[in-house]
Amino acid sequence: MPLSTVLAQFLASVHPYDTLSDGDLSGLAQVCTSVELAEGETVFDVGDAIAHLDIIVSGEVEIEDETHVQLSLLGPRNSFGERALLRGGPSQRKAVATQPTHLIRVPADVFHALIAAHPKVARFFDRRRPARVDAKDLTVLPVDQLMSRGPVTCTPDTPIRTAAQLMAQRHISSICVTAPDGFRGIVTVRDMNGKVVATGADSSAPVAQIMTPDPLTLPPHALGMDVLHMMMERSIGHVPIVEDGRLLGIVTQTDLTRFQAMSSADMVRRVAEARDAQAMARVTAEIPALLAQLVGTGTRHEVITRLITDIADTVTRCLLALAEDALGAPPVRYLWLACGSQGRREQTGVSDQDNCLILSDDVTDAHMPYFADLAKMVCDGLNTCGYVYCPGDMMATTPRWCQPLSVWRGYFEGWIAKPNPEAQMLASVMFDLRPIGGEASLFDDLQAETLAKAARNSIFTAHMVANSLKHAPPLGLLRGLATIRSGEHRNMLDLKHNGVVPIVDLGRVYALQGQLTEVNTRARIEAAQRTGGLSATGGADLLEAYDLIATMRLEHQAGQVKAGAAPDNYLSPATLSDFERSHLRDAFVVVKTMQSAVGAGKGALG
Repeated sequence: MPLSTVLAQFLASVHPYDTLSDGDLSGLAQVCTSVELAEGETVFDVGDAIAHLDIIVSGEVEIEDETHVQLSLLGPRNSFGERALLRGGPSQRKAVATQPTHLIRVPADVFHALIAAHPKVARFFDRRRPARVDAKDLTVLPVDQLMSRGPVTCTPDTPIRTAAQLMAQRHISSICVTAPDGFRGIVTVRDMNGKVVATGADSSAPVAQIMTPDPLTLPPHALGMDVLHMMMERSIGHVPIVEDGRLLGIVTQTDLTRFQAMSSADMVRRVAEARDAQAMARVTAEIPALLAQLVGTGTRHEVITRLITDIADTVTRCLLALAEDALGAPPVRYLWLACGSQGRREQTGVSDQDNCLILSDDVTDAHMPYFADLAKMVCDGLNTCGYVYCPGDMMATTPRWCQPLSVWRGYFEGWIAKPNPEAQMLASVMFDLRPIGGEASLFDDLQAETLAKAARNSIFTAHMVANSLKHAPPLGLLRGLATIRSGEHRNMLDLKHNGVVPIVDLGRVYALQGQLTEVNTRARIEAAQRTGGLSATGGADLLEAYDLIATMRLEHQAGQVKAGAAPDNYLSPATLSDFERSHLRDAFVVVKTMQSAVGAGKGALG
């Protein structure tokens, strides 16, 4: 069998080349070469010009950065070298065969021609963020992002009375009728009124007698506008979503109204109008649905988390106002600050509370009970609204975190002067402080002084760098990803602690080294690029990695919300396609590369 045929057969089993036509695949195989490497042979080194893309047929290739830190160990069907080809310039990595290895080599000009001619191949290697979609645009929104999943159903022989009772109990305006062979029909409140109540029909008769059989339906790939047009044209208020005879969900007029009305601005308004924490909680309970909607319409991750955090900020300020109404005017100036994900404006569907109080130095012991009561009212209210108490007591209700400005200044000076493990942990948290309510000027000088002192203390900076490397990206041998080995989340990836957190830590280090006042992670990386603390290419790579990991985390949470589950940060790699898994691995490799650069004192790695 000709070599080109053998290569074509192998490439046909590897994504994205499996998307090519037989003719294109054959043409590609004819211009590729087959390369055999001995154990220990170097494919390319740091600084080498890259003239080809390599695809592993058998064997194993280790990828190292310039400090000889292993980034990944690649096996069959993985490719490498594309980053240097796409960005131009010399390689920043070293590739070595760790055992006898067979490669398929794609020349650089062929690779570039391939991605230019084939959008699916280009998309596989393109790590840029997708364009944003208007979150309210029903013309482009798929129905499966809009429908209510798991609609209430009954069988055709269910008594009419039972179906009516079920609708009343669930506060719904329709019930779908299904049988083992699939979807049969629908019964609405209008049917109950017109066919039962108005005519005096027997309520013990089977619901099949009053249902609308074989009603108008739409498939899940239809658009929201299709639903709206069908409802307007046919004067119906319920559209079942059916595929291959199987009921997947339903869209009602209420769903459309809720979708078009739901926005972070509307939720902020309703929180501001709420009279107590319970009323606010009814609004914040909608945050998971808002997250799922925003993810489904392609909104960028940093916009989603900013909008969700804005709601938390409003809740906090309204709780502060309620506390002041109950306790009276504060005896001295104070400032409520958030840290953690709220401080960075990076809240998702899973958030606890992290906060503290800075008090004016005019405060006396007699004033402290007022602020203890204020802190308790606000923290209790946040917990009621779903922002659960911090497991580590990093809250204003803890006396240590409700102190005068001079004490806070002493805290930071002590942490910088003696960076023991506790100091590193606390400093990492407190470097993410952001004023929420009260007198913001209490923080201005403290932030500037602390950044200046921290940047000048090389020992403290070194400890903070070391602390930032404790969360490692989950790179391993199995398809390049290392999962949790035991416990409840065995065989899963922790997209928070091993995905987003390592980048958050890097962003904090860049802010410390450059005395940057930005708190948001993406803003810190961009500021580090602008000020020279991070090279343009290094920053671009890290931003791409961050975007991909953070987006995948939100997509995972949105999927759980749609399935009726509580969102978390644990993702099974088995649920990912080869495309997603490859890109996620590449993103983790970038993060590890940047960690290695920071650890080696090369923060401006290009």
